[in-house]
Amino acid sequence: MKTFCGRANPTTGSMEWLEEGEDYDYHQEIARSRYADMLHDKDRNVKYYQGICAAVNRVKERGEKAIVLDIGTGTGLLSMMAASAGADFCYAIEVFKPMANAAVKIVEKNGFSDKIKVINKHSTEVTVGPDGDMQCRANILVTELFDTELIGEGALPTYEHAHKYLVQEGCEAVPHRATVYVQLVESRRMWSWKKLFPVHIEAEDGEKILVPPSEMENCPGLPSVCDIQLNQMPSSDFSTLSDVVKMFSVDFSKPVQSASTCYRVQLEPVKSGKAQIVLSWWDIDMDPSGMVNCSMAPYWVKPTSALQWRDHWMQCVYFLPREEPVLQGEKLYLTACRDEYSVWYNLQKARADEEEQKADVCVESPVCRCRAHLLWNRPRFGELNDQSRTRQYIKSLRKVLKTDSVCLCISDGSLLPVLAYYLGAKQVQCVQPSRIDLFHPHELWQAFFKANNLEDKIKIIEARPELLKPSHLEDKKISVLVGEPFFTTSLLPWHNLYFWYARTAVSSHLASNVTVLPQSASLHMMIVEFQDLWRIRSPCGICEGFDVRTMDDMIKDSLNFRESKEAEPHPLWEYPCKSLSEPQEVLTFDFTKTVPQQCLRTEGSVKLLRKGKSHGAVLWMEYHLTADISVSTGLMQLSNEKGNCEWNPHCKQGVYFFSSVIESEILSDPTAVEYAMNFDTKTGEIAMDFKL
Repeated sequence: MKTFCGRANPTTGSMEWLEEGEDYDYHQEIARSRYADMLHDKDRNVKYYQGICAAVNRVKERGEKAIVLDIGTGTGLLSMMAASAGADFCYAIEVFKPMANAAVKIVEKNGFSDKIKVINKHSTEVTVGPDGDMQCRANILVTELFDTELIGEGALPTYEHAHKYLVQEGCEAVPHRATVYVQLVESRRMWSWKKLFPVHIEAEDGEKILVPPSEMENCPGLPSVCDIQLNQMPSSDFSTLSDVVKMFSVDFSKPVQSASTCYRVQLEPVKSGKAQIVLSWWDIDMDPSGMVNCSMAPYWVKPTSALQWRDHWMQCVYFLPREEPVLQGEKLYLTACRDEYSVWYNLQKARADEEEQKADVCVESPVCRCRAHLLWNRPRFGELNDQSRTRQYIKSLRKVLKTDSVCLCISDGSLLPVLAYYLGAKQVQCVQPSRIDLFHPHELWQAFFKANNLEDKIKIIEARPELLKPSHLEDKKISVLVGEPFFTTSLLPWHNLYFWYARTAVSSHLASNVTVLPQSASLHMMIVEFQDLWRIRSPCGICEGFDVRTMDDMIKDSLNFRESKEAEPHPLWEYPCKSLSEPQEVLTFDFTKTVPQQCLRTEGSVKLLRKGKSHGAVLWMEYHLTADISVSTGLMQLSNEKGNCEWNPHCKQGVYFFSSVIESEILSDPTAVEYAMNFDTKTGEIAMDFKL
């Protein structure tokens, strides 16, 4: 059966209807899953195995049969560990049907079909009794239901239900407990992901300061966690204001409560500063004694132990509702509030009336009131706060604007219209093509203009570029067309080429001598070896002695369904790699002309200069604002001796993994990589092919 799927094309801006097979969603889910990453997590696997063996032994020593309930079994790995450790029977629950089918095959292939029953249901639908899914309640509960925030995948309600209906009282649990840790920090870099800082502009008539509206200043932001690879954040980018403290623990061997609650700890700052951020991570004890521990602590907390790389569990950045100046040694209370799926934090200074103060704690989840946090994601806040980037745009606008310039800006949530006005354009108008489900971005910009006394100076046109009429522009022709370009619908670097399609759509409104900024863009590419990111696409084969190749084949089939022929977006500042080739410009896009009818094609060869494993190609865009000013969404710096790369921290780069990673081939050192690229101007998609 075929299904028609509607989607807005992020590059061309048009609505498309695509015919997809009934298993399209399933292939997407598998291809983009993190199963391979988990199976490559040696530390996690070994410690789960140790915890499971110990739990089975404890039950056997009591003279009981070991009956295991494994919720969210995935490949069946943890159930097979239990069976091989001597468990009498395992019930392996997996709600995702294709995964459950794979688990049945993997269990059978490893010879455990008589000991493991795979149940394709949500655990809350599982029945117990002579005619039920389980013959009896289990006395060992094994789960891996955790995300970076610990509770974001619904671990608490799942445990709560399991204790009520599926396991015996006093059961063994692997993991036995989880503990959440926090540390208070000051960090201009991380704070710039939540707040918009004032922008300083040197105009003809003196310095102008662009300020955010007060509702944005005082907004608590969104409750969603910011999860990142904190091990890639240099210590120079933050200052720790407190020691690491235990925030709360959950004992999984006892009944678990999922209802909303708060936890409070006392802190004494180890130095004075501005408390802005709570950094957080967790660890799990696989056994009651805490001897077998799996920790997500970042590098500065455990500097002596080797760090296990993993992408399925990282670290959390939480933004306090507002910046709090704190003094070394003063008494503070940090409160963590949580519901079933998320956590948020509040900081208070200690007062004499402590009991009353406890009642003051805000239990409500933070809600964005200013709308900016709904329009911009955290990297976008960081980008708008990047002063050196803003200076490049100011410098280039100075070159092209005249006192009689009629300027149109096409970009989402951009500061360019304000910059253009302050730098002397006669008339400034802006079009923001992307709509947000909950509100129209124009409301945010009206507040922004009002805060800077610009309400009547900049006109927001509420029409998409292709629907622009002369009356929208007061029958004037546009002499300067500008864009960053940035659009909220873009995922891959070249999706912002929507600016080119928008420029084409408004061409009848442009003056014959129009200046377009940026004047052009180019797609760049480099061959790299990843330190760790390759693991998310690499087959596992044998994991802790169990054959999981069925899973590898399943992922490979889903990648071949479509995904492996495409690049995928990754923020490479979090994923170190070394360049094996020089960066190379592969395609150029001339914004001074309309989008051509014919496709743009290129092919060539990239010479490999360094020895290493060619895991894939990284792709990014560069925008040439004027003849001599460019901004890059990718490579910022390359240290030539070792090939270490510094990436734009505000953008995701495109990563195309070579089939040698996906199929785990051992290659003799290639000396070059051949490539072919085709930009289809009708669909806005780039097809790419690489040969080692």
